[in-house]
Amino acid sequence: MEVHLIDGTYELFRHFYALPSAKDSEGREVAAVRGVLGSLLGMMQANMTYIGVATDHVIESFRNRMWPGYKTGQGVDSELLAQFPLLEETLYALGVVVWAMEEYEADDALASAAFLAREDIRVKRVVISTPDKDLAQCVQGTRVVQLDRRRRLERDEQGVIEKFGVKPSSIPDYLALVGDTADGYPGLPGWGAKSASAVLLRFGRLEAIPLNAQDWQVNISNLKSLSETFNSKRDLAFLFRDLATLRTDLQLFETVDELLWTGPTPAFPPMADRLDKAKFSVKRVSRSHDGKISNRAKPL
Repeated sequence: MEVHLIDGTYELFRHFYALPSAKDSEGREVAAVRGVLGSLLGMMQANMTYIGVATDHVIESFRNRMWPGYKTGQGVDSELLAQFPLLEETLYALGVVVWAMEEYEADDALASAAFLAREDIRVKRVVISTPDKDLAQCVQGTRVVQLDRRRRLERDEQGVIEKFGVKPSSIPDYLALVGDTADGYPGLPGWGAKSASAVLLRFGRLEAIPLNAQDWQVNISNLKSLSETFNSKRDLAFLFRDLATLRTDLQLFETVDELLWTGPTPAFPPMADRLDKAKFSVKRVSRSHDGKISNRAKPL
């Protein structure tokens, strides 16, 4: 069997900015929920029936207590935020397993679910559907892979190495050095993708990096200044790594059999009817992952 783990937060965001606005009979925005629902139904029609969806029911998490600059819900469109509970309600009615996260993040749920699923010998592949680079740390060989559904790009362990220059196990260390602007921590000054991948490809983990730059034996410039920065900000680097490290010990299910979709609940038909009757209006301006503005809606 294949297990498909869906980043519901990302899916809701991408459909919100890609689809025309649609209001239900009570004037509530529902287009993004419609988009996610249609996408999941397409998966089920393709016989992908072992499914779990993780959402950020609350944007803030325990990481906000660790680092004051960590991401919050500030600045997120209110019509988008309002669709999170509706999406969760709709998916519950559809009969899909949903992990609506509060203390932890959706990414932690995906990481924990991937860890639990890969322990089952019946599972041939675990597909984590999100482009979020954090989840690259969960990739394992060709058995646990990451899928960007919008770009239709699948990345296995070799793909992670080609993309970031490090193994999946080193992704939290890599992000600690280069930072993650989407999550709100800056990394270490002067460190970039090239220097971080070169050093970590050789040493793997932050604690294995020698104090003396002469012992690094890597072909990058500014070794001395990079070493001085790292040595003076080691505590900060380890904090950032902790922020980037996804938790894999959440007991989300006992067995992957719980993820098997067996059909909608009785609550789904009236909810589907409500979404079907939503009225479309003006097309939104869509924003890609890099912040560029496009007037084209993204394909599902």
